[in-house]
Amino acid sequence: MTAPSCARPIAPERLLEYWLRELSDTADGRVEEHLFGCVQCTDALQELLDLGAAVRASVRRGVVGAVINDTFVWRLMGAGLRVREYRVPRDGSVQCTVAPDDDLVIARLESPLAGVERLDIVTVGDAGAVLADVPFDAAAGEVVIATDIAQLRLLPTSTVTMQLVAVEATGRRVLGEYRFEHTPWGEREGGDPQEHE
Repeated sequence: MTAPSCARPIAPERLLEYWLRELSDTADGRVEEHLFGCVQCTDALQELLDLGAAVRASVRRGVVGAVINDTFVWRLMGAGLRVREYRVPRDGSVQCTVAPDDDLVIARLESPLAGVERLDIVTVGDAGAVLADVPFDAAAGEVVIATDIAQLRLLPTSTVTMQLVAVEATGRRVLGEYRFEHTPWGEREGGDPQEHE
């Protein structure tokens, strides 16, 4: 026997707002009441939660890079992950590495983002790649990237350059350029002050 189809399914964005406790008390109550009586919307919420769990697991294992927010970084650290962070000022550079026991490496690219509607991240050079239309919080003044730690561990001594690019009706505008001077852990002297536990 199949469950009856929902006449007014809740939109995925609304389900996420409900799960993240971003709704008013009144709206939260309406969604919750609907979910108690609707198998289809309850299943849709569970699918979103399963997807989120899979993405979190992939980021934690370092098998995928992602643009994330500061709240997610704190949750990972709260869960006991060893996180190494590098903050790079606009048009600046940083010496960086990845330690054998690091679980995640975070890059914080600082930039004024007020008025920006769409943002791309461009890796400059032979390994050029574009992350198009990435999520960002203009008020934060930075973009937070969880890097692919497995790939970082394979990098030789090298420089990786990234750009934040605003995509506007009149064209593309580079907001800042960020250089990562990478040295493999075994070739470094001493520790690194930018790691967090």
